[in-house]
Amino acid sequence: QVRLVESGGGLVQPGGSLRLSCAASGTISNIYTMGWYRQPPGKQRELVATVSSGGRTTYADSVKGRFTISSDTWNTVDLQMNSLKSEDTATYLCYVKLGVSMADYWGQGTPVTVSS
Repeated sequence: QVRLVESGGGLVQPGGSLRLSCAASGTISNIYTMGWYRQPPGKQRELVATVSSGGRTTYADSVKGRFTISSDTWNTVDLQMNSLKSEDTATYLCYVKLGVSMADYWGQGTPVTVSS
């Protein structure tokens, strides 16, 4: 019923930048939280950043000051990634928590590789 589609991933050199975008579609009454998680190769999924419907943002310590999350429209969320490091290499997944039901939805993920 809810589909999340990510875009913007790819290969980038250390110190470079990428902008990830996610668009939600389907049966959506309201969105409580949108955000991004990532899963590095061989590691567990971890929180990157979230933004609530009220505009409050949270960031993992590892990306604070380098990444910026934003939601310019009701059904989209972007992640601007600057000063990328090799340890940022991961599959990045868009995340949405709906209001009322509080159900969680995930995108398929977009790979980001930071390498020279």
